[in-house]
Amino acid sequence: MSETFFVLPESAHNQLVVAAYQKRGFSAAEAAAGARLCAAATHHGVRTHNAIKALHLDHLFGSEAGGCQPNVQVEERPSRFSAAKVWNANRQLGQATAYAAIEEAMRLADEHGIGMVSVDNAFHYLWGGGYVMEAAKRGYVAYTNCTAALAEVVPFMGRTPTLGTNPHSWGLPTTDALGWPIVIDWATSVVSMGRVQQFAREGQKLPPQAAVDANGQPTDDPTQAKALLPFGAHKGYGLSLINELIAGFIGGSLPTIRNRWTEVGEGEKGTCCFFFQVWHADALNAGNFARGRTQSQNVKAVLDDLLGHGNENCMLPGQIEAEAAARSAAHGGLLFSEAEINGLNDLATEAGHPTLNPAQLKSVSV
Repeated sequence: MSETFFVLPESAHNQLVVAAYQKRGFSAAEAAAGARLCAAATHHGVRTHNAIKALHLDHLFGSEAGGCQPNVQVEERPSRFSAAKVWNANRQLGQATAYAAIEEAMRLADEHGIGMVSVDNAFHYLWGGGYVMEAAKRGYVAYTNCTAALAEVVPFMGRTPTLGTNPHSWGLPTTDALGWPIVIDWATSVVSMGRVQQFAREGQKLPPQAAVDANGQPTDDPTQAKALLPFGAHKGYGLSLINELIAGFIGGSLPTIRNRWTEVGEGEKGTCCFFFQVWHADALNAGNFARGRTQSQNVKAVLDDLLGHGNENCMLPGQIEAEAAARSAAHGGLLFSEAEINGLNDLATEAGHPTLNPAQLKSVSV
């Protein structure tokens, strides 16, 4: 079933989002990073992590709650490992920190073949896929995980939410083989809380066994969802646990008090942690590909084999995002539903920025 979207030029979107962030005290550079990630998410059809979500997250847990501090600098901590950096983000806006971290990890990979950046004291960076996609487009293999803003996922066989939605994101440089990079990006819950909020905005139901209500009973009503369930039972639980433990090694504290600032006691920490790792593709090259293929040709041969044998209609991770990006490019801007335009106008009004008039925007059916 087709849906009507309004086409907003990316420059107009970025001006509005920058104004919204700057109204809250963020620097021009921080605001630009925030707008950049929101635009990238919308461009690739990731509607759960657009500007509405980003500014809502900041409202709930960020600059208005003390969880994010505008106009701060990241502090590099001492490390005895030349290919690994450890940063104290000082609660900087997550998108600004994350873009800087993936750039540093790529720089380290150029020098050492592999680069790692661990970030403590961070504010949530939103769409992890956007950062690894950036690296993959430039020829690197990249991975990131983070601890989600809140513990709102019930562990397998448990009853109380003590895990975050805790996403994992991989980017692989397959543009030569496919025309776009493979991006494997998932929350470890059946759905993310951003998806719950999107479904509530759009009046849609949740998939079964995705969420529970205040009484711990399964619900498909996004307005009644109080906690989420891990995907794949014990498998999603294990993947979510990885994020919490990696954060524990970095410096992250108790999941159940994260971003719950009225519950963070003296000497405790309520901030998120990020982990980035980037590999230079040359560092993986064993130099012995069958039939004299190059590394790039070999990757294409592997993909062709995977999608052969009757699997020609299978999708690859990142394909939906690539198709959405092509659609955005074809229509000349970012695609927003009417409900999303209304949400952007709420942000514009708050920032004293001109609101958007849907009657003046091109509309398309997708």
